[in-house]
Amino acid sequence: MVSARRELVHGTCVALGPHGALLRGGSGSGKSDLALRFLALGAEQDLQPRLVADDQVWVEAKGDGSLVASAPETIAGKIEVRGLGILDLPHRPNARLILVADLVSAEEVPRMPPDPPARITLAGVALPVVKLAPFELSAALKLKLALLSAVSQSPHQQA
Repeated sequence: MVSARRELVHGTCVALGPHGALLRGGSGSGKSDLALRFLALGAEQDLQPRLVADDQVWVEAKGDGSLVASAPETIAGKIEVRGLGILDLPHRPNARLILVADLVSAEEVPRMPPDPPARITLAGVALPVVKLAPFELSAALKLKLALLSAVSQSPHQQA
């Protein structure tokens, strides 16, 4: 059993249904841009893409070893869109965090994922991590596919 831990991380969190992915990268790396394109994708069966948090994300470990991501109260449902300002969007109050996507240049994305898969620890819980080039045309679809793959491999599939 994992003791409850909570930390505030810099990033953007999106969800496909109850399952979340944390997008990480520096300022201007494309987190919000990729999130917007991900949100524009169609639903997968009944799993609707939604924003969880932009810029700052609370990540909390639960006693069952799962992680839950949520937005700080003051920015819930808000996303910064370069050139348009801060906008309100439909959002989920939280999501079960099952994937981390580090946003990097196209040259840093491996052709094949490492074996064993890369992992990162947040709030004391290890998660799979993928590298994505956020400005590639296919980046939003790649994020969706990575999230669906992580859902199928996650021991915590319920929200």
